[in-house]
Amino acid sequence: MTALLPPLRLTGASILREGALQKRSLVIEDGVISKGPLPEVDLSGYLVLPGIIDLHGDAFERHIAPRPSAPFPILAGLRWTDREAAAHGVTTAWLAQCWSWEGGMRGPDFAEQVMAALAAYRPHAHTDLRLQVRCETHMPETRERLLAAVIAHGIDYVVFNDHLPEALDVAHRDPHRLALWAERAGDTPQSFVARLQDAKSRARDVPRHLCALAESFDTHDIRYGSHDDPDGDTREYYRLIGARIAEFPTTVGAAKVARAFNDPVLMGAPNVVRGRSQAGNISAQHLIAAGLCDALVSDYHYPCLAEAAWTLVDKGLRTLPEAWAMISTTPAEIMGLVDRGSLDHGKRADFVVIDTQSRAIEATVSGGRLTYLAGEAGARLISAMQGQRMAAE
Repeated sequence: MTALLPPLRLTGASILREGALQKRSLVIEDGVISKGPLPEVDLSGYLVLPGIIDLHGDAFERHIAPRPSAPFPILAGLRWTDREAAAHGVTTAWLAQCWSWEGGMRGPDFAEQVMAALAAYRPHAHTDLRLQVRCETHMPETRERLLAAVIAHGIDYVVFNDHLPEALDVAHRDPHRLALWAERAGDTPQSFVARLQDAKSRARDVPRHLCALAESFDTHDIRYGSHDDPDGDTREYYRLIGARIAEFPTTVGAAKVARAFNDPVLMGAPNVVRGRSQAGNISAQHLIAAGLCDALVSDYHYPCLAEAAWTLVDKGLRTLPEAWAMISTTPAEIMGLVDRGSLDHGKRADFVVIDTQSRAIEATVSGGRLTYLAGEAGARLISAMQGQRMAAE
């Protein structure tokens, strides 16, 4: 892990604090936001915004296996993911790892390998990397194993998936897509279909399974939600068992039920940037305009987090402070992270430096450590640090 930045006072920039852009200084010292007349760095022409908090990203899969037949060591994939996240302003990130009947990179064996690798890598990480478990519902036979892994590795976020109906439909209607799905899992289509049928046969045990998981999650203060709710009834079902976070509802109806119960709704930043869902579901822009989306996540593309905020600004759907809160303050609140998500005194020094004109991220600081540096802002920071070193000598 890199060393903490020396005490610095960032001046001249527009700082996002208390929900507004303000012309004031930002002091960092010992890894937190502080006060005091410290050595100055002139960042005129820049924005200083809270670090991005990403609650769901699966782009790390591409670093571990850029092609299904070309896997790389998990530790190497995590290191590359760390660098990519930092380059795009992310200071805290949950990697969305499946626990699925699919097998392969999405099965329990691989999930446990990722958990162990992340535990080994975390002391060396620049970004605060964590793991979200995407738990397929039709796997009651793995409950004790899942709970043991979650508790042993300090997993603090789980979402329930039920992709079995989609998979069964694909098996019935689309042999080509089924073959691709099976290949990704390292299986034959015939064996993959057998897995689907086996999972389907456990349907009667699913409600008790989910309730048991929910009870254990509550005991261990693990936040949990549901993924891809197709309608209001499904969202209400998951909420009744305690899964309060609605991740990627696929219809307006599901999002409206979440809003009625004050459950946070998460949507993908790529959906916002592209103006539509890659899977043909509801537009995130539509939900945001209707007041039915609280936070944005990277989904499969880290660059879209900051880009989505600017898209909302350009379309007049949110002010910059409001849009940026969807990728910083609100995610911190959803996960109960009281030490980050804003630039208040005493918080972790998590922030990004953005060129006002180009909107390019030129510096990322996570926990007071410099994790990404480029451009003119980078030159100014380096100059200030060199000046301090020479003065000390």
